[in-house]
Amino acid sequence: MTDATPLTTDGLVQILFGSSAFQMLNAGRNLGLFPLLHRRPGLTPQEIGQELDLAERPVQILLLGTTALGLTMRQGHGYFNADVLEGKFADGTWEIIEDLIEYEERIVRPAEVDFTESLRQNTNVGLRRIKGNGTDLYHRLSEDPGLEQLFYRCMRSWSRLSNPVLVERADLTGVRRVLDIGGGDGVNAIALAQANPGVEFTVLDLPGTVEIARRKIDEHGLAGRISVRAADIFADPYPPGHDCVLFANQLVIWSPQQNVRLLRKAHAALPDGGRVLVFNAMSDDSGDGPLYAALDNVYFATLPAASSTIYRWGQYEEWFAEAGFVKPERLPGGRWTPHGVLSAVK
Repeated sequence: MTDATPLTTDGLVQILFGSSAFQMLNAGRNLGLFPLLHRRPGLTPQEIGQELDLAERPVQILLLGTTALGLTMRQGHGYFNADVLEGKFADGTWEIIEDLIEYEERIVRPAEVDFTESLRQNTNVGLRRIKGNGTDLYHRLSEDPGLEQLFYRCMRSWSRLSNPVLVERADLTGVRRVLDIGGGDGVNAIALAQANPGVEFTVLDLPGTVEIARRKIDEHGLAGRISVRAADIFADPYPPGHDCVLFANQLVIWSPQQNVRLLRKAHAALPDGGRVLVFNAMSDDSGDGPLYAALDNVYFATLPAASSTIYRWGQYEEWFAEAGFVKPERLPGGRWTPHGVLSAVK
């Protein structure tokens, strides 16, 4: 039995109009409502309309939606941001939320219309919404530098949201060099390098991506400790000399067979006693939660690659054993996103 709260009619309405709920959030971001109410809380609808250059009718529609959803609240004639939004402004994470909203709007939402067909065909039908010839999102992005930059900027924000879990839970005690497989723009290697001063890193990814990573690494002054190497993570050999291999937000992209193949490559590249780390969102072994994983799986089913999904904790442990790793350990993050770290030893 699931521990989820029983569905009510109000809950059904929110699901039925879920796309509309997102559009209210998206409009509040695009029009600047939330930053405005952060700077000037308590504005009336008339004042909001003047500040946002909106007529009376659009202001009424917008405030009805944001307030009914709990994004804003009314006191007398004045409107305020919800406490949770104000918390994001206070801790400096509102810019992350804005990036996530833009990511959903420009990359995820166009592909989500193909969710049902993706389930029918058991493949990422939504990829057809991204121009290019590659069979996965990442190769197609490499053909569109502008969209690729947007993607990795938004991925960096996702990583800023979840990387505290990686930094807290990834034990690099005794590790000298980490190979970051599919390391993207270097955000994970940068975060770990800052937290582990004695450790060096190599980011392995596609040619266009590692160029982005090189610039980010230089900006953080870490070129002496983080190197980059262009490669296809399936076709090319992994460089030697590393005693830890990291798969950060990577194994959710591929099929179980492909994940075992990647883990075997990691096993072959590591010395005896070397460590493998897997970091990403996890699904419960029960198969009925958490909600974050369930909803995020719409994206994974429709866009990244043919077999992308948020896997259960236990599946990774099975793949570790199949690839030759021992001593698996689960390290849940304990935050509102279901990210965690799994480790094992060669």
